[in-house]
Amino acid sequence: MSLFRKIFGSKSERSGEELKSDERGKYMPEIKLPIDERFTINFKANGGKFLYCEDLNEVYENLENIIDENKWHDKKVLILDTNLKDKFRNSNLEPTLRISDSTFFLTTCENLIANDGSLLISSKQIFEKKLTELPFNFIVFATTSQIVENIGEGLRGIKSKNRQRIPTNITTIKHFKSGDEKDFLSYGSSAKNLYLLLLEDL
Repeated sequence: MSLFRKIFGSKSERSGEELKSDERGKYMPEIKLPIDERFTINFKANGGKFLYCEDLNEVYENLENIIDENKWHDKKVLILDTNLKDKFRNSNLEPTLRISDSTFFLTTCENLIANDGSLLISSKQIFEKKLTELPFNFIVFATTSQIVENIGEGLRGIKSKNRQRIPTNITTIKHFKSGDEKDFLSYGSSAKNLYLLLLEDL
């Protein structure tokens, strides 16, 4: 998926021009951007911090950079997923299962939703916790194959992967900007300071 390399090689001015499509006739169909590019644009518009990784070494390196940037070296991380804890066992993290002790939350997600830049999560990631109960700082590890067109496609994927027992507590995280009280669209939702470590797997 060399698309990400193109996006992050420049400031994505070309994408903005495509979205405006001023030079096209008004009856021409809109240019539909590739699914991964749409997710990236919408995710960043929501206030998310995006780190594209070509391999797992880059994931570990970027995780270390996030911890450095925020001075979280002596802070505890909430990790509820045992597989994730195993994957990051060599990353000098201090895991805890107590929300009250944690500064940030390291998790996966079910899907990345292209049409609105949100993340679809379920009880597999957050158990029966409410988003408001979890730490303000999120680091989400996901792969490019998890990008889907819309929430409906994501829900169908969850159902087909878990025919025996469908996860509960399915929700989306969409607002990654805090303190914007004037934004009525985010009223009632739980804004998170969110970093996405996106691993190329296609």
